[in-house]
Amino acid sequence: MSKSVSTLTFQKYKQQGRKIVCLTAYDYSTAKILDRAGVDLILVGDSLAMVALGHQTTHAVTMDEMVHHTRAVTRGVQQAFVVADLPFMSYQVDVIQAITNAGRFIKEAQAHAVKLEGATRLNLEVIERLVGMGIPVMGHLGFTPQSIHGLGGTRVQGRSAEEALKLLNDSLALEKAGVFSIVFEMVPAAVATMITRSLTVPTIGIGAGNGCDGQILVTDDLLGKYTDFQPRFVRRYANLADVCHKAISAYAEDVRNSSFPDETESFAFAEDEAERLRDLLGEPTENHTEVSC
Repeated sequence: MSKSVSTLTFQKYKQQGRKIVCLTAYDYSTAKILDRAGVDLILVGDSLAMVALGHQTTHAVTMDEMVHHTRAVTRGVQQAFVVADLPFMSYQVDVIQAITNAGRFIKEAQAHAVKLEGATRLNLEVIERLVGMGIPVMGHLGFTPQSIHGLGGTRVQGRSAEEALKLLNDSLALEKAGVFSIVFEMVPAAVATMITRSLTVPTIGIGAGNGCDGQILVTDDLLGKYTDFQPRFVRRYANLADVCHKAISAYAEDVRNSSFPDETESFAFAEDEAERLRDLLGEPTENHTEVSC
């Protein structure tokens, strides 16, 4: 059995130039598949609000829901490193709130680390406190979905020189605070590459080009299972929505025409037991002859 992935693994991969493979999961069976496929990092993302729960933004998912799904994921993982997303308004109030909620992920859900968005002064203090307590933290810059309204929608970040410089400074601040990695979402490839070369911690891109130290996608996007929309940066490696539709339609037809289940998909009842049951029910057997008076 190979050794479990840790924060030290990611640091080693960056030094070696080996790309880090990351995907999302929200349930046990998906987590098992990703782990078996050799995914390095599994993120229980707050994207589950949209992908699994049907909300329009990530804002609606609660801590209890995130803990519930993270528990399911960690039960399915043996090797990968599991990171849980701190959802909207679970860490923005104060340090105590952030520590309490991060602690729930580690203690109740058995996650290995947590992720938070942005590099505010409060976030930097939270990161320092959590890392000091032994809880690894992943940063997230660029387009941060929890700030979608403040950012004016789903927009690429870091297009101007000033914005790119701010991303660099925020990245360095996160690194200094103690994050083990930083996600860059929807950032120009050249900017993400420049920042990646400036950092000692690995970067994970999603819509940020190939210059990052690793890549992450929402698994349901990659598999073509979530079809409400397809971001430009998503490459679909399967079209499970169509596959599932065809399979379920075939099942429905077989049920309606009584071809499912057949005798090989059912369980037999021994004839001697059937005869005993008829006796118990007081029903005549096939060999019983009525006597007329």
